[in-house]
Amino acid sequence: MKTGTLYLVGTPIGNLGDLSKRAGETLASVDLVAAEDTRRTGRLLQALGINARTVSLFEGNEAERTVVLLEALRAGRDVAIVSDAGMPGLSDPGFRLVRACAEDGIDIRVVPGPSAAIAALVVSGLPTDRFAFEGFLPRKPGERRARLESVGKDPRTLVFFESPHRVRATLRDALELLGDRKGALAREMTKLHEEVIRGRISEILARIGDREPKGEIVIVLGGASEPPAAEVHALLPRVRALVAAGMRKRDAAREVARAHGASANDLYRAYLMEQRSEDEQPDVLDLEESQDPAEDGSDAQPIKSSEVSE
Repeated sequence: MKTGTLYLVGTPIGNLGDLSKRAGETLASVDLVAAEDTRRTGRLLQALGINARTVSLFEGNEAERTVVLLEALRAGRDVAIVSDAGMPGLSDPGFRLVRACAEDGIDIRVVPGPSAAIAALVVSGLPTDRFAFEGFLPRKPGERRARLESVGKDPRTLVFFESPHRVRATLRDALELLGDRKGALAREMTKLHEEVIRGRISEILARIGDREPKGEIVIVLGGASEPPAAEVHALLPRVRALVAAGMRKRDAAREVARAHGASANDLYRAYLMEQRSEDEQPDVLDLEESQDPAEDGSDAQPIKSSEVSE
């Protein structure tokens, strides 16, 4: 028996006019439409005058639903996957079924459509030749900061999805851990209240202020520029001055990093290495360092993610 075909169909991210003719024809021709939200997709199909059978495919049922849809495809039925908006499989369900079909030899076709990540990237004003899509950052502050630290040295432009109530905390974390690099915040792309805020991370935070941006949000950040070591060391006198005035080493590194768009971790490590090379003497106990093991230059520990919470 001839197997069916799996179609990955892109749907509008806000403007119905962005749905392609081919996407509409595909949705009208398949036997099943697997949708992240059947009610939302039902409204889309109704607007297009399409009477199609829909089944749910979301994070909570993706594993079991994949088995059911795979059997339907094996039986010769055509299936289309759609997400609430944009391309299915990008931070949305679909990957498991695509992988299963690929392993089973079932034909897979893509019907390209809008993508909030790509739309935000191309209007950001940041380099588009190389970029990394990170999807949604973890919800827990410590895990989010760890993820940001893990991409901090990546020279590619970084693209993130974020929820409205976490966007300010994410930008504050990015400012501290990645430095005040250029970025853009895009929300409600292709909709009536579409907005793109461009500038340094600190400038974006200032533009947002205390308000909570509404709608679907994409954050785009410039990649790491890898400043020469000489630049980092040029900032060390400022760190030393703040420490001499009574500020903790970590706080001093953060303060200087914020002011000059540098990485707080790089500056802190450089300061500790400098202290170790200048002050560490054999058989001499440094009383200040011994009183604060967490800042012992012998460990050169980075600023911990758990120190700042959302």
